[in-house]
Amino acid sequence: MFADRVDAGTRLAAQLSQLRGQNVVVVGLPRGGVPVAYQVARSLGAPLDVILVRKLGVPFQPELAMGAIGEDGVRVLSDEVIAMTGVGERELADVEARERVELERRAERYRSGRERIPLDGKVVVVVDDGVATGATARAACQVARQHGAARVVLAVPTAPRGWTSRMGDAADEYVAVDTPMLFWAIGQFYRDFTPTSDDEVIRYLDRSRTELARVRAADGDEPPAVDGEVALAIGDVTVAGRLTIPDHASGIVIFAHGAGSSRHSPRNRHVARVLNEAGLATLLFDLLTEREEMDRARVFDIDLLAGRLVEVTAWVRRRAELVHLPVGYFGASTGAAAALVAAALGDDVAAVVSRGGRPDLAGDRLPEVRAPTLLIVGGEDHLVLDLNRRAREMMRCPTDLVVIPGATHLFEEPGTLDAAASAATSWFVTHLAQPVAEEV
Repeated sequence: MFADRVDAGTRLAAQLSQLRGQNVVVVGLPRGGVPVAYQVARSLGAPLDVILVRKLGVPFQPELAMGAIGEDGVRVLSDEVIAMTGVGERELADVEARERVELERRAERYRSGRERIPLDGKVVVVVDDGVATGATARAACQVARQHGAARVVLAVPTAPRGWTSRMGDAADEYVAVDTPMLFWAIGQFYRDFTPTSDDEVIRYLDRSRTELARVRAADGDEPPAVDGEVALAIGDVTVAGRLTIPDHASGIVIFAHGAGSSRHSPRNRHVARVLNEAGLATLLFDLLTEREEMDRARVFDIDLLAGRLVEVTAWVRRRAELVHLPVGYFGASTGAAAALVAAALGDDVAAVVSRGGRPDLAGDRLPEVRAPTLLIVGGEDHLVLDLNRRAREMMRCPTDLVVIPGATHLFEEPGTLDAAASAATSWFVTHLAQPVAEEV
């Protein structure tokens, strides 16, 4: 059971991490497939587009597909169905003309004058929110091939048992998160299966373009030895993360983001890259789901955030390639308070770094933190600097405060984020090799 299409997309993305770094384009089937495809595209660092398909239904049995049409005049027909049903050329032309009008309307609405993303020579991941009969998905895969895709991957959160046999060779690879035996309709596997509107489709496409441009501007290095998206089941929700493990890693730093940030934040990714270059593994994950982030009470529920960080740490400890690595926490804003509370609750956290954090929100837990803690604050972030100084006075563990001259709260000034990343790296490199400090 998926909470909603966002949850489904996050879990599907974890099944496709091996595609990251390849020449990928993710295409969603409007409307419901687009929210799922958006999460996959974010995970793979790939562009997102829609693949516009209109089924050509037999006139007297519309659910039976005798073909499909796509953009740029793409036309795929099933000679077998046409012959079996006796549909004539005029009837076929009438159906195609009607569906072409709707196809063009959607293309104009969704693209708003922007050109579609070329698929020539690309690995095209076709995504929908599920497969039932498979007719539309098959048509979409055929359209992707007509547009020049070098390889087609059909990926869905849910499909009936044995679904790939009925799909034939429509795609080169099939991926499904779950294939239940009892399958009546796609919606039965979603707690929230609210229809997706045209406006939502457009927002997802716009958001994807903006985020991808920002991420690519921040990136510039070759991918490390292990670098991919993971899905972490925590209670009744699934949160998304990005795990990076360089060769010969000497420790792992788990990021706890603050309000309005995520694993895709350019600032967090920049700091993570600096840590990776120093031989430290990193796990950037979202403390809240996208829906939860809209609830301000949850954003400031430090106990909830800390509890999730503790569970993520336990997940790290269960992975064979990470179990031997000392763990550090890197927190920003409210995430810093969550990191400190989690460190107070846990007994194996080797170091904590707070960047522009709110350690004061950790309250009475501050004296219980044993892990060496570095507080990094911008020199121009006066209110937060004062809160950090007061918090430091309450702490009993080895603690240091680094003030970055000229930096405001988000460290957007030239050179300030690099200075913060350098200080964090030095702290982690030093303390992740040391045993956790005994309580004073």
